[in-house]
Amino acid sequence: MASERTGNRFSIERDLEEKFMQSVTQTAPVSKKTLWAGRIISSLPALFLLLDGVGKLIKPAPVVEGTIRLGYPESVILPLGIVLIACTIVYVIPRTSVLGAILLTGYLGGAVATHVRVGDGLFPISFPVIIGVLIWGGLFLRDDRLRALIPPRS
Repeated sequence: MASERTGNRFSIERDLEEKFMQSVTQTAPVSKKTLWAGRIISSLPALFLLLDGVGKLIKPAPVVEGTIRLGYPESVILPLGIVLIACTIVYVIPRTSVLGAILLTGYLGGAVATHVRVGDGLFPISFPVIIGVLIWGGLFLRDDRLRALIPPRS
């Protein structure tokens, strides 16, 4: 009798959990306008970051000088470019966009820390934050999964 009660209790808990999770993860389908707004907002930082990554691969003089001014050796420019391009590609692929946004957030956090460390002004410190806001804002508008995790309040 006790094992029957325990098994029944787990069954009820599992049913409640499944019903709760369904209600939490269901969101209204995204409108075409919202989807396109998300795509456009997402494309702005993606294009900028791809351009920045390619610049690190090519290594023109301003990129090398800027990296050295920030206290990094020239040898880190190429690996940073590869990492940046890889993370950005992960972000622009819809199936992996959340992972890409997380990776880019880490990358941009490093950029903020670097500019704070060298004592740069407000704009160089806040620019990576703005890029991060665009990354997550665009993703929020175009990804149902993210809106299910962070539903807007009405």
